[in-house]
Amino acid sequence: MPIPCTVTPIWPATLQLGEGTLWHAASSRFFFVDIRGQAVHSWSPDTDIRQSWQMPEMVGWLVPCADGQDFIAGFQSGFVRLTLEPELKIERLGSPHPDQLGLRLNDAKADAGGRIWAGSMHHENPQQPLGQLACLHPDGRIEVVEKNIHIANGPAVSPDGSVMLHTDSLLRSIYCYRLSADGQLHNKNLWKTFAPEDGEPDGMTFDAEGHVWVAFWGGSCLRRFNLAGEELQRIHLPASQITNVAFGGENLDLMLVTSARVGLSEEQLAQQPLAGSAFVLRTGVRGVVPGVWGPSA
Repeated sequence: MPIPCTVTPIWPATLQLGEGTLWHAASSRFFFVDIRGQAVHSWSPDTDIRQSWQMPEMVGWLVPCADGQDFIAGFQSGFVRLTLEPELKIERLGSPHPDQLGLRLNDAKADAGGRIWAGSMHHENPQQPLGQLACLHPDGRIEVVEKNIHIANGPAVSPDGSVMLHTDSLLRSIYCYRLSADGQLHNKNLWKTFAPEDGEPDGMTFDAEGHVWVAFWGGSCLRRFNLAGEELQRIHLPASQITNVAFGGENLDLMLVTSARVGLSEEQLAQQPLAGSAFVLRTGVRGVVPGVWGPSA
């Protein structure tokens, strides 16, 4: 079920583990990270200006703060408040896993209530179910809501705020929760499990129509599903390890997609010269404004 679209590389094939796609409306820029490269990158679709900031440790994602100034970032060691401009500043906020060495925050999204839902994984031993799903509340409180996760990915919150999807990539499974207005998760169920030949579901995002786009690590594609789990569309991409996706641009009609080089052999890299690139897609589909963290959200 292909969908007509344009695919344009906007970042060279240097990302070891591209992730954390985000549209930042306040600065009209896309942001994304290289987890293994310990870097935050930005790209402006209006000016084509690219910027990079080196971090002191692995960083998995950014979420804007409600005051419009800073970001909350998921470092290996935990949550931080991150200032990028005019100079780099880092304020550590705490960790959902302070006594568990080897865990790192991996992926996250904010909901309409100003909460961040963030998953973790064991960096060296992802085969073990040591990861968690945690919530950073607007008041700074950290709450662990799920344990025994291998590789926590997603999550994604539906446009109406009532549904959250969350992935355990190693199990190739996506789970569905009901999300109440007070930030409680209910009625967890297995939403969809994929076959080995599909690859592993990774990052995901909802569009304005309430459908979810899922990046597939090892699957060379994005796939679009309705909440009944039916596949609606598929976009093939020139890299096998597709990691994350976000809508952005002035009209929220651009899609930023990241990929990874890590783990690919020299032969595979020769066959995939764009592995480790970030791509911009135009599909005619629009997204929703991403959530922010903080009490005024």
